[in-house]
Amino acid sequence: MKILLTGGAGFIGSNLARYFIERGHEVVVFDNFFSGKRENLLEIMDNITLIEADLRDAEAVSRAVAGVDAVSHQGAVGSVPRSVEYPLTSHDVNVNGTLHVLEAMREHGVKRIVFAASSSAYGHQKKSPKVETMAVSPASPYAASKVACESYIRSYAQVYGIEAVCMRYFNVFGPHQDPEGAYAAVIPKFVTALLHGERPVIYGDGGQSRDFCYIDNVCEANRLALNAPAEVCDGRAVNIACNRSVTLNRILEMLQELLGTQIDPIFTNERPGDVRHSQADITAAGEMLGYGPGVFFEEGLQRAIAWYGENYAT
Repeated sequence: MKILLTGGAGFIGSNLARYFIERGHEVVVFDNFFSGKRENLLEIMDNITLIEADLRDAEAVSRAVAGVDAVSHQGAVGSVPRSVEYPLTSHDVNVNGTLHVLEAMREHGVKRIVFAASSSAYGHQKKSPKVETMAVSPASPYAASKVACESYIRSYAQVYGIEAVCMRYFNVFGPHQDPEGAYAAVIPKFVTALLHGERPVIYGDGGQSRDFCYIDNVCEANRLALNAPAEVCDGRAVNIACNRSVTLNRILEMLQELLGTQIDPIFTNERPGDVRHSQADITAAGEMLGYGPGVFFEEGLQRAIAWYGENYAT
C-alpha cells in the first residue's frame, strides 16, 4: 500500500512512518517542518518520499495525494495553549488543510483516510469515561478545529463515498515527542526536567488526570483503520486510548521512583482551555477495528524514560 502521511515529521507521524515502512508499505511524507523535525526522519530518509509543503497549499496537497492508495492525516497545528494564542492559524491549517486533503482525494479517486482527531472534542464534560455518543463540547480553538474536521470528514463520507475513520487520540506519548518549547507535552517535559536536575512545572494543582496512550498503540490503531472493512469506515469517530487515567501528581511520583530523584515541582496557574479529567471508553474501537492497547501506561513510561535518557540526558 502506498500511504500519504501528512505531518510525517512530527512525533506521531514519524513513528507511523517507521511503523508503515517496517510492514512493507510505501510512504510519502508531507510536512512543512513548522513543528516536525528532520531528525525524526533521519533513519528512514532513504525509505520515504519527502514532500516539503504546507497543508494550506491546495495544489501541493493535490500533487501529494495523486497516486497514493490511502491517507493517514496526522498533519495539524497542535497544542491547546498554542491555539488559544493563535486561533486563526489553528483553524487555517487544521480545518482548511483537511478540506484540501479531502478535495484532493475526491479529485484523484483516493478512497481511504484515517484522521488524527482529538479527545479534546469532549471538553469539560464531567461524565467519565468519555464515550463517542456524548455530545462534543470543544473548550479551545484547537478542539473546535478538530471537531470541525470530523464534521467535514463525515460529510465527505456520506456525500462522496470517502472511506474514513476519525480517531480521537487521548494524550499520546513516547519516543520523538519534543520536550522543548512552550507547548511541549507534560511527560517529555517532566522526564527531561528530572534528568537535568530541574524542577518540573505543573499547571494547576496536579490533580488533573489523563488517559495516556503509548505511541505503539496509536500506530497499531492506524494500521487497523487503514485495513478495516469499508462498511465501518463511514466517518465515525472512535476513541484511541487505554481506558485508564492517571493524575499528573502520580506521574511525577512514578518518574521520581523510576529515576531515583527527589525534586519538588513548581505549581503555577492552570492554562486556559485545559480540561480537568479525561478518560476514554474504548469499546467502540474494539468492536469496529479490533483495537486493544498492547502497551499500558507503566510500560510505556519506562520505554519513554529510556529513550529520553539516551537522547536528552546531560
